[in-house]
Amino acid sequence: MQFVRYTTGGTPGWGVLDDDQIHALDARPGGAPSLSELGDGAVRSAIRRDVDNGVLPAEDASAVSLLAPVPTPGKIVCAGLNYHDHAEEQNEEPPEKPMLFTKSPSAVANPGDAIVHPEGVEQVDYEVELAAVIGRAGADIPKADAEEYVAGYTVLNDVSARDAQFDDGQFFRGKSYDTFAPMGPTLVAGDGFDANAADVELRVNGTVKQSSNTEEFIFDVADLVSYISGFTTLRPGDVVSTGTPGGVGIFRDPPELLEPGDEVEAEIEGVGVLENDVVAE
Repeated sequence: MQFVRYTTGGTPGWGVLDDDQIHALDARPGGAPSLSELGDGAVRSAIRRDVDNGVLPAEDASAVSLLAPVPTPGKIVCAGLNYHDHAEEQNEEPPEKPMLFTKSPSAVANPGDAIVHPEGVEQVDYEVELAAVIGRAGADIPKADAEEYVAGYTVLNDVSARDAQFDDGQFFRGKSYDTFAPMGPTLVAGDGFDANAADVELRVNGTVKQSSNTEEFIFDVADLVSYISGFTTLRPGDVVSTGTPGGVGIFRDPPELLEPGDEVEAEIEGVGVLENDVVAE
């Protein structure tokens, strides 16, 4: 089921995207479900019945503005070098344990928002990633139980200032400029979505730059959730981004990086297409 956070110009709300219609979850007797409730199959089944029976007000998806599913994550934890094809393009051996870094929560941008190319930064890159949104608090989560702590999945474009990243010798500044974490367009939960077997693609101005499948993961979603929760408590609204496949701009010969005026589409099968244009600061 594809859940969306959206606005028609007023207070943001939650809905279900179904056949180009958004069904308003705030109209349910108990209101919109929490992230923890979205991970509950019984709650999703009840919502599906409401949608199928037409008891929720609906409007055309084209008439609303979609918003990031999680506007202010408690933390964004990202996995680096987590696709076999991405390791190969860097001539790197697959890591023996997850390589992690964080992005500032204030980097989050909505679908359709501009990616701002900062003044003084020359190497702005794209990275399509599948992101898991945490729905339940947990620490030391066993791998076998990890999926129970995930509310759903979305697309995150891990935009990166490579020159800042390389100059600093660490990732935080280069990953955390405002607008460098576009997220959306939907939050997918249930319905048989397989986070570890989904097609992943990114296009710049209509040209495919990245094309892979999450079967290329070195560490799958359960590995990451379990590993991260072993040293920091995961809480509802935290985001775990699972890494990017090969084809990033900085490792192309010659490099192909983002410039103002570019149109970026990050797509994950079953989740949707996250579209953002690049503008100068």
